[in-house]
Amino acid sequence: MTLLAGADLSRAWALSDRVSLREESFGALVYHHDTRRLVFLKSPTLVDLVRRLDGYDNALAAIDDVIEEAARPRYQRALRDLIDSGVLDGR
Repeated sequence: MTLLAGADLSRAWALSDRVSLREESFGALVYHHDTRRLVFLKSPTLVDLVRRLDGYDNALAAIDDVIEEAARPRYQRALRDLIDSGVLDGR
């Protein structure tokens, strides 16, 4: 498992209660109610991962369970970006 710099994915994360997620054919739109920022999740797999995060002890465990090994670094980056944008909160 390769760890990339940024937010700590060994912590538990979940979809923030300050966002709304609307699934679309390409993935989902996420609206942050505090910042009024709109974020595009451009993959149904990423949407599934984000929705399932709160069922795992940490984000790395979720990634290992849901994502194929070769794609894990890409999804680690995606989760870090979502953490930085406030879409995901630590729990």
